[in-house]
Amino acid sequence: MAQKILLNNINVPGINTFEVYRKNGGYAAVEKALKTMSPDDVVEEVKKSGLRGRGGAGFPTGMKWSFLAKPEGVPRYLVCNADESEPGTFKDRYLMTHTPHTLIEGMIVSSFALGANTSYIYVRGEMMPQIRILERAIAEAKNAGFLGKNILGTGYDLEIYVQPGGGAYICGEETALLESLEGKRGNPRIKPPFPAIAGLYGCPTVVNNVESIAAVSWIILNGGDEYAKIGVGRSTGTKLISASGNINKPGVYEIELGVPVEEFIYSDEYCGGITNGKRLKAVVAGGSSVPILPANLILKLANGQPRLMSYESLAEGGFVTGTMLGSGGFVVMDEDACVVRNTWNFSRFYHHESCGQCSPCREGTGWMEKVLHRIEYGHGKMSDIDLLVDVSKKIEGNTICPLGDAAAWPVASAIRHFRDEFEWHVKEPKLAMERNYGLANYADPIPVVEEAK
Repeated sequence: MAQKILLNNINVPGINTFEVYRKNGGYAAVEKALKTMSPDDVVEEVKKSGLRGRGGAGFPTGMKWSFLAKPEGVPRYLVCNADESEPGTFKDRYLMTHTPHTLIEGMIVSSFALGANTSYIYVRGEMMPQIRILERAIAEAKNAGFLGKNILGTGYDLEIYVQPGGGAYICGEETALLESLEGKRGNPRIKPPFPAIAGLYGCPTVVNNVESIAAVSWIILNGGDEYAKIGVGRSTGTKLISASGNINKPGVYEIELGVPVEEFIYSDEYCGGITNGKRLKAVVAGGSSVPILPANLILKLANGQPRLMSYESLAEGGFVTGTMLGSGGFVVMDEDACVVRNTWNFSRFYHHESCGQCSPCREGTGWMEKVLHRIEYGHGKMSDIDLLVDVSKKIEGNTICPLGDAAAWPVASAIRHFRDEFEWHVKEPKLAMERNYGLANYADPIPVVEEAK
């Protein structure tokens, strides 16, 4: 049985309340950090742990904390990024729903380490139940003396506020999140300066993902070295995976990094295999923004060794034969799944969610959606396939934030690995339409879905 850090007590009745969480060892990390450690000691333990950002980028958390500027007389802030908007990803919502005090405890310890006296949890606006759960948890912690003035008599003050987001995917990007938190339109900022120097209200700020912050308490209680023993190589610790698609057991799983992908898909401990005994066709391993991989490449490396659920193993081969762990949104497709339809659906999302600040993203996402729509609904041309590749290249690397890359990578990788399926849609539009929609005929105006504007 795999080591559990974040979900160890998830099935304990009432674990979402302060009383039960406390009885099960909750807030012991706060007591240890505030009473026996200095802020620098906490940062050092997080560095030792090798904990990496769990929101997608995978940047070492302790190193990110060490970049925080500490000018005298200027407030510092910790902001928790709970704007979980990546299609295929729902692990942060699960954590906040079932064990909110795990996040609150992590926020207190992390804020202490950073010298922050005011911290924020920026939650996706549609997650109103989770917002209410977190506000109740904060109130419980404050009534118990773990928040507010002079916490546990240590002289440390901290207030945590929950801020509903504006319902925009772009606000998952840390600088757009800060703009939104300040009450502005959520457009990404040009960097530098980075948030560690000039973040919220122009002050030094650290933005971390829910899962990253939640792991800090265990690290402080058990030591960074113990955390580093879990996992494989530089992919230390555990990772929450949101598993969905054509699998027998969709849900949120906490894995030790380094589990073979094949074991994760087929073992009864995790996904339980493909539904109806069908064959695996493809996997989107880290949320909608990462390259899709066919079955042969997601299960094995080029040298024949099993591919592992780790940052390094999934990325091996670059974007030619590799992908990314990303946010852990693990979407499995069986032999009957349509890659063209899936790619078009992702492109619809990115076109809709582009903030419009950068021309390559604003215009390119619209063109990709329109051309994919044309292919999917039986009106495509062979030249459209190369056009999509060309547009994706013109978007990638040419935008202020990574949304442009996130929109381009799924399209480019889908054509790279499944070009024959795109060509089949062009050559056999009636068969493609009948397979996907049960329509034996197709004609203008294009049925079901309105033409992209």
